[in-house]
Amino acid sequence: MRVLMTGATGFLGRKIVSRLVDEGHDVVALTRNPEKAAKTLALPCRFLAWDSLKDPVPVNALEGVQAVIHLAGEGIAEKRWTAGQKKKIAESRVVGTRALVQAVRAAAQAPEVFISASAIGYYGDTADLSIDEQSPAGTDFLARVCVDWERETEPLVASSTRLVTMRTGVVLGAEGGALKALVPLFEWGLGGRVGSGRQWMSWIHVDDQVNLYLWALRTPEVRGVLNGTAPNPARNAEWTQALGHVLRRPAILPAPAFALRWALGEMASIVLSGTRALPKRAQALGFPFAFPTLESALADLFVDGPVEILEREQFIPLPPEAIFPFFAEARNLEKITPPWMGFRVLKSSTETIGEGTLIDYRLSVHGVPMRWRTRIEEWNPGHRFVDTQLKGPYRHWHHTHQFIAVKGGTLMRDRVRYRLPAGSLGKLVAGRFVAADVETIFNYRWKKVEELFCRKQT
Repeated sequence: MRVLMTGATGFLGRKIVSRLVDEGHDVVALTRNPEKAAKTLALPCRFLAWDSLKDPVPVNALEGVQAVIHLAGEGIAEKRWTAGQKKKIAESRVVGTRALVQAVRAAAQAPEVFISASAIGYYGDTADLSIDEQSPAGTDFLARVCVDWERETEPLVASSTRLVTMRTGVVLGAEGGALKALVPLFEWGLGGRVGSGRQWMSWIHVDDQVNLYLWALRTPEVRGVLNGTAPNPARNAEWTQALGHVLRRPAILPAPAFALRWALGEMASIVLSGTRALPKRAQALGFPFAFPTLESALADLFVDGPVEILEREQFIPLPPEAIFPFFAEARNLEKITPPWMGFRVLKSSTETIGEGTLIDYRLSVHGVPMRWRTRIEEWNPGHRFVDTQLKGPYRHWHHTHQFIAVKGGTLMRDRVRYRLPAGSLGKLVAGRFVAADVETIFNYRWKKVEELFCRKQT
């Protein structure tokens, strides 16, 4: 299937694109900066330039497209809600959706399905009332934005294109979204309820949200509004206590409502109001939630406690069997590690790498020599392996390498979870510098892999 996407480089968009590529779909991404988007995603996608506030959709964007996933919109909580910012939030959704719907209606071959993002902000502050997809709209700023946003897709209701509107709640992911801002506060013991703490928070694990989009994409019976929320919303006080528990940090310092209103102005309504939104239609149609409770979601996201996460993906136009042998030889790591690290493999506990193999390295970080020992925790040749640090500069290091066969080659995916020594103090003192070093190391690795496997194919 060929899928046209907007918002492909955002927190949720990147994960959806990655899954689409994994499953063999062709992805066409509309973006303001195609060159930057191509570097950000590093996936075999087609990138077309489109400024949703200024330009019509490119005439060739919908050629051969069977599905559209529309996520683009100005961030709700990125800046204080001045009159200008509120206008930008509204127009980025309304104007862009209008242009995209017009292009779909004018296409020679209409897409089979159009999935448009919205938000549970549609319902406004519903206090303790449980609401579902049939509940009426609210009257506050975000509710009015969502109503206007969704109105732009109404011309598709009576068309041959199946329309799905995804009203998303708070998306929980360790690498982005609300948790990225909250976790540092909790690490320093500054977490706690917001306002009264009684307001409801309707949340969803990022994996369930991605799966919900893909399920809606391929399930013909799904049309109309879906609440993108887990079946068990929680009050803010419960939510913050659960987060503090999984991070092993206290959650005792409340954020008074008056202070938030003073600091954030009207934008404080995002955290002071509540919506108890239930995913009744998704459940009725049989969608299987992997993380139905807050405890299960947070336990999955923070299985190693509060860690830093780096994810990288790289497309290589060769099959996995042509690539994996290079990474199965420990000494080849020297070829894809920056020279300034003086990285050398000293010894391996087994002649060939397998589960349980211990590998010792020597390296230098900013002139400081050190030793590193890793153990291969998982070994699935041609597909995946995992190494963890037993001795070295980190308190915790867990690196998952995946090699996924996709159309035209291999999607190589790295996911690193790491934590510095000395806990929050170590993160405060050295966190930014270490994160920059890790980024630099993986940028160099990406470049060397490109030279070794990609440029030879062109």
